[in-house]
Amino acid sequence: MTVIRCSALLFDLDGVLIDSTPAVARVWRRWAIEHGLDPETVVRRAHGRPSRITIGELLPDPNLDIEREDREVERREMEDLDGVVLLPAARKLLATLPPDRWTIATSCTRALAEVRLRAAGLPVPRAMITSSDVKVGKPDPEPYLKAAAKLGFAASDCIVVEDAPAGVRSGKAAGARVIAFLTTMDRRDLEDADADWIVRNCDDITTSGDREHGLQLKLAL
Repeated sequence: MTVIRCSALLFDLDGVLIDSTPAVARVWRRWAIEHGLDPETVVRRAHGRPSRITIGELLPDPNLDIEREDREVERREMEDLDGVVLLPAARKLLATLPPDRWTIATSCTRALAEVRLRAAGLPVPRAMITSSDVKVGKPDPEPYLKAAAKLGFAASDCIVVEDAPAGVRSGKAAGARVIAFLTTMDRRDLEDADADWIVRNCDDITTSGDREHGLQLKLAL
């Protein structure tokens, strides 16, 4: 066991608390085929990043209406909730945390994040940060800087929990320490992104603490 202390936990959503991978893959594969792109490349590139950024990189056409494409991808993702479920021990872990000591920073839009949280049966955190709340998404540090500030802490006093290299880099750039999950990516990808610790999922984290003294985490590495 590795024991670490922090003021708060900042979670990514997809691949950390919930599994939406099948639905995301279906939507992006269909979108890739419609645009003559390789589906597997597109799915991998889209994971953990705002969809508008992925679209702009993959279709660098100055005449392309990126916002319209982004809205269409979001519409499809909101309609496709088949297989959106909680990941192992996610509910159990969140239940051990004081409500003002954790939140979510996701590359989903707010509407999509709320739909997926409801589908998985999780509460919507008051301080949640989505792509609707930032100018620049992951791997930029803005999402995690804002999430920490919403809870009243410096990002350097928080621990980010991620599953995608873009999210790991976002947390590190914000000055936070990062726990990475092996739920969607290879260990090497997470190591290359400079994750501080790598574990399987929420089941490898136990917590104790309170509102006054912060959190103590035990990691089963």
